[in-house]
Amino acid sequence: MADPRGFLKYPRIDNPMRPIMQRVKDFNAMELDLSDADRREQAARCMNCGIPFCHHGVFFGGGRAVSGCPNDNLIPEWNDLVYRDQDRRAFERLSRTNMLPDMTGRVCPAPCEVSCVQALNGPGITIRNNEKFIIEQAFKNGWVVDSGKPLRRTGKKIAVIGSGPAGISAAWRLNQLGHSVTLFERDDRFGGFLMYGIPNMKLPKEVVQRRINALSQVGIDLVPNTEVGKDISAEELKKEFDRVVICTGARQARDLNVKGRDLSGIYQAADFLKIATKEVLKDGTKANNRLKGKHVLILGGGDTGNDCIGTAIRQGCAGITQLEITPALPKERTSKNQWPEWPMVLKTGYGQKEAKALFGNVTEYSATATAFFGENGQVKEAEISQVDHFKPIAGTEKRIKADVVVLAMGFTGAEQWLFDQFGITKKNDNYTTNDNQIYVAGDCRRGPSLVIWGIHEGRLCAEKIDASLQTLASAKL
Repeated sequence: MADPRGFLKYPRIDNPMRPIMQRVKDFNAMELDLSDADRREQAARCMNCGIPFCHHGVFFGGGRAVSGCPNDNLIPEWNDLVYRDQDRRAFERLSRTNMLPDMTGRVCPAPCEVSCVQALNGPGITIRNNEKFIIEQAFKNGWVVDSGKPLRRTGKKIAVIGSGPAGISAAWRLNQLGHSVTLFERDDRFGGFLMYGIPNMKLPKEVVQRRINALSQVGIDLVPNTEVGKDISAEELKKEFDRVVICTGARQARDLNVKGRDLSGIYQAADFLKIATKEVLKDGTKANNRLKGKHVLILGGGDTGNDCIGTAIRQGCAGITQLEITPALPKERTSKNQWPEWPMVLKTGYGQKEAKALFGNVTEYSATATAFFGENGQVKEAEISQVDHFKPIAGTEKRIKADVVVLAMGFTGAEQWLFDQFGITKKNDNYTTNDNQIYVAGDCRRGPSLVIWGIHEGRLCAEKIDASLQTLASAKL
């Protein structure tokens, strides 16, 4: 390492967040950046630790949470290069594995940081922030598009269905390897949940669009507003393309089957966030009064529920209640949850912090909604109850105001109908299926997971396809 004592000389400094009472007035990015000099000092904190736990993802706690980078990013190498002021080399190292550091550098929960050796007795390295710095340097200097261009074309055509993290990663890598790629997206804009599932203040849409523009600049064909089975058939795709990759995510949302569920004003989180982002793209990033005077109930205490809180606040809501069906986690690690495992401890998300500043504590644990009540078909109240082992406890029911209800309870898996279109009955661990022309990657294969998992699967799936085409070409010689 360039400075093996850097972690002793420089304290950890995270990218600062804009003050709460300032940032809730708009949908602009919440996170600010350190100066270049300060960032290089943060990179210098990376230790010559011998065995870097940070760059290999391992599941702990019964498979509930990964610790370390699932994408095998070469973290100590590019930290060292950032400190040495060798940003292009740092980008080359980073982009060997990560096709989308512009996304993970903003929204990844950074399991690499909690498994950092320094995190055993300290705060760990600012890996996510360092990654964001590298990719911003790369875009500023024009290195990104250059890195995505192939040396030659193979003459093979690949269709990628879905433009979320897995789809973009697969398309980018396949194009690098020389194949002609067409990326199909059902929505009007590309990016999947990067565009419509993560709010603008957390992931600015100009950042997503910059990456989409780069896809086009390296030679990838982009086809929006196209749904397989409706606008183009599976048979047409199989006839036109040598390989087809399905990267449609885990879009099957978990629902709540209770009285009053059919009332207006009850949204799935993905729909709620999509509507909000479309308004931002159309009208700008100023906070609006779409929810003025309305009380919002959010079911789900994860990252998506937190995003819904932040969004509702910027839409001018009068109050928020958030229910999480599981008990609150402990405030500190238990003896059964030690480093380098992901810390299973209570965390307060940015949206929860904002809500607390405006309304006081809004989150209730071990609670759920058991019924909804309305007027003229519009939800107005919710009956909520405490739960024990996910079942309501009789006698704990109470009614609260709920003019808007958002179901942020996660996803159960992929939409099966698309696989039925292709006759897919088996999805293998190596991204193949029962049809040797069809591959699958990302959340639609593995289930709901992190952005970095989608990037990882898209890249490896692309390399699997490339190997299969090379084998086929060799067999014909």
